[in-house]
Amino acid sequence: MSENVVHLHKPTDLPAEDAVTRLTVVPDPAPDAPAVPVPLWVRSGRAVKGAVTHERTRATVRAAVRHGMYTFNGGRIVARRTWDGRTGARYERMIRAAEAAGNLEAAEEWEERLQRFRTARHHRRMDLLHSPVEAAKGAAVGTGMGIGTLIALGVVMAINTGNPIDVLTPLEATIDFISLLIRIVQVVWGPALTIGPFLALLALWAVGRNQQAAPQWALPANARSAEGEPITPSIVVKALGHLGLPALRKAIKDMDDGGAAMLSPIVIAGCGVEVDVLLPLEVSTVEIQQRRRKLAENLSRHEHEVFITIPEAARTVRLWIADSGALDEPIGPSPLVTDDTLTANYRTGRAPWGRNLRGDAAELSLYQRHVLVTGRSNQGKTASLRSLALWLALDRSVQFWMADLKGVGDWAMFDGIAEVLIQGPSDDHVIQATEMVEDAVREMNRRIEVRRTDPAATFPPLIVIVDEAQVAFMCPVVGKDKRPYGGSKATSRYFMAVRKIHNQGRAVDVLMWQGTQDPTDQNLPKLVREGAHTRASLVVGTESQSRMALGDKAVDDGAAPHLLRQGLDKGTLVVASDGIEMPKGQSSITVRTHFIDDEPAAEIAERAKMLRDGVTTLRTVERGEERDPLADIAAALGDSTRLPTTDVLKRLAALNEDAYGGWTNGDLKRVLEAHGEEPKKSHGRMVVHREHVLRALATRDTDGSASAAE
Repeated sequence: MSENVVHLHKPTDLPAEDAVTRLTVVPDPAPDAPAVPVPLWVRSGRAVKGAVTHERTRATVRAAVRHGMYTFNGGRIVARRTWDGRTGARYERMIRAAEAAGNLEAAEEWEERLQRFRTARHHRRMDLLHSPVEAAKGAAVGTGMGIGTLIALGVVMAINTGNPIDVLTPLEATIDFISLLIRIVQVVWGPALTIGPFLALLALWAVGRNQQAAPQWALPANARSAEGEPITPSIVVKALGHLGLPALRKAIKDMDDGGAAMLSPIVIAGCGVEVDVLLPLEVSTVEIQQRRRKLAENLSRHEHEVFITIPEAARTVRLWIADSGALDEPIGPSPLVTDDTLTANYRTGRAPWGRNLRGDAAELSLYQRHVLVTGRSNQGKTASLRSLALWLALDRSVQFWMADLKGVGDWAMFDGIAEVLIQGPSDDHVIQATEMVEDAVREMNRRIEVRRTDPAATFPPLIVIVDEAQVAFMCPVVGKDKRPYGGSKATSRYFMAVRKIHNQGRAVDVLMWQGTQDPTDQNLPKLVREGAHTRASLVVGTESQSRMALGDKAVDDGAAPHLLRQGLDKGTLVVASDGIEMPKGQSSITVRTHFIDDEPAAEIAERAKMLRDGVTTLRTVERGEERDPLADIAAALGDSTRLPTTDVLKRLAALNEDAYGGWTNGDLKRVLEAHGEEPKKSHGRMVVHREHVLRALATRDTDGSASAAE
């Protein structure tokens, strides 16, 4: 007899050959090896999950919830309508809303209507007290008259037929008809009692379906998207109530009018609507601002289509809600492009910059205002700044000194308008731009000295423009005087020159315009950005950059350039300035600027040149290039017949600071005398005549040619 030994535990000590096998890589099973069976509970779970998450199941659940809510909410709607019709609830609700809005006339009118309704209802109830007796009398009289009429009809029939029995024939026919009606009612009554509730439910379902009284997720696909839905008070209150603020939701629930008292009248504002919301005591304006995205989604809008600002009224937020998709539509060309007769006036005019969110023209006054435009790269900074300069160029009295530190030709059309035009991104160009701004400081100081002796003196406006100013602030070059050109310290030449113009330039119409990218404390120092009267920002990355660009007050009041869409909101600026018209109580406004392309910009520049007497633009050259002083003097004179020697020296210094920055009247006289000419006195001032310089150049070239021939 053999015994079978069953081992309850696997052996822990493996044979040597098994140990070697365990340490080697096990090859893949053969293709014909049987697959490992999947447990039943796994297969069942997968099947249940697939059935539950299947689109048909989800559609069935949505349909069941949708139609159930149609019926339930339809009953609520009918009950509410019945209650409003039988009571004065509707009138009382309108009275409270009118009082909350401060419209006392409307409140009095609704109160008068309520009184008339109550009087009419009282008369109806009094009539009901006497109606049973009157009804009984009427029934008795009606029955008697009916029987008498039937008998009279029977008498006529009996006389006609000669049969006395026909007197009762009409009465018998009437009784038979009444009996037939009773039998019909007896037959129909049972099924009517059975079908009636279903018909009532069907009627309630129809009311709920007509009002779409179901959760948003349960509605059909074509009804779930409420994009473009008109904004109504109920929609605004519902959106506010679902912001996730318990205090706000409770306050709305406790209001007798369902929150209508919170809202001002909704008014059309351009391509959207505007409404003020008076918040309950427990809710702050900051809490609403922080939930802009959720509020926009509750209003069936995208985040960029809802703007929240803080008006003067306490505990109030102002909502501007765009029509769906309206902000993605173009605003049209600039008046500078469409109207070739348009002119500019520096003192009294306003530059046509674009349109605000209301759709109204946004026009900016540039009179004695320093300008700063900032934002991310390739968002329209240069185009928005250039459009202001193009408009102002149509005022022939305005002078321009420009430095484009990008150097790709964005400002090339100002050749012949600007007296100085620097174009290039190198350190040499930054040095030249810095020297240009320092020359503007010297011009400002000269004007101030003249104003001291002659308070009535006036000066032509001088606009100093530096585009891509962050290149200047970040320049590492140190000058011969050991002072850096860039940086944000008091030793920085560019920084200090800009600060001096910001401090005193406005008084003598020397103004600083700057365009810069992606602001930080390093490439846009605090003292410089706060010195601008008009500050505008395109899309930036963070709220802290918005504060750098526009200031704390504008951002605290709702300005949010960091919420603009990168690439989609090109040319959209948030502007903080007293030079642009904006709603009362607001410290910033959003402007969609007109885009003027290079070709139409060149055409506008040509119109500006036609208004001027001819300006010779001093173009910068690379440092180290050999200079021709006589040719440079001719270039400095430009088209002018004659210029004071002081002006010629300034233009030479702007042309090349290294070569001519230290020149005096003696140096100028020495060069001219070497070629047989010299400055002359005219009206008490030493001047250089263009004709004399050109004659000296011609004589020199002739002598040079003769020497070469020999």
